[in-house]
Amino acid sequence: MSATASATPAARALSLTATLLTGTVALYTALVALGNITDFGTNRQFVRHVLAMDTTFRDDDLMWRAITGHGVQDAVYVAIIVWEAAAALVLIAGTWLWARRDHDRARRISTYGLLMLMLLFGTGFVAVGGEWFAMWQSRDWNGLTAATRVFLISGVVLSVIQLPSGGREATGRP
Repeated sequence: MSATASATPAARALSLTATLLTGTVALYTALVALGNITDFGTNRQFVRHVLAMDTTFRDDDLMWRAITGHGVQDAVYVAIIVWEAAAALVLIAGTWLWARRDHDRARRISTYGLLMLMLLFGTGFVAVGGEWFAMWQSRDWNGLTAATRVFLISGVVLSVIQLPSGGREATGRP
């Protein structure tokens, strides 16, 4: 009997949920990366303003943190895009594995992709952009709400995919 045929309805529902949620985040991330590539200039300006801290309160005690060199700013932006594209590819692979019902590999690969997003949006945008570069002070270039949203959605999906599926994890048996 196949694993799918022997799975409980709850396990099948959880597998479908993991597939669809991982796929949703994969699609979102791929669209963000594609948008950043095809409309490079718009978000490049965002990154440049955040790093330059030119729309913050301009507190002398903080302004030493500003990065004003366009080359460094653009390198940071390209690194963000590469990270987003890599996370999208990892999540697409995770979605494909969920769809194939290869749950162990799907869970592992999806976990990597979701953690990549949580690191980018939590560490990169909330901690570094928001606090180190004082993005929270800017009315025009404040991405904390969007970053927090992606961080939280990724965390919820990560929590869902870590739930025991009713197979080996729940019973201790294969």
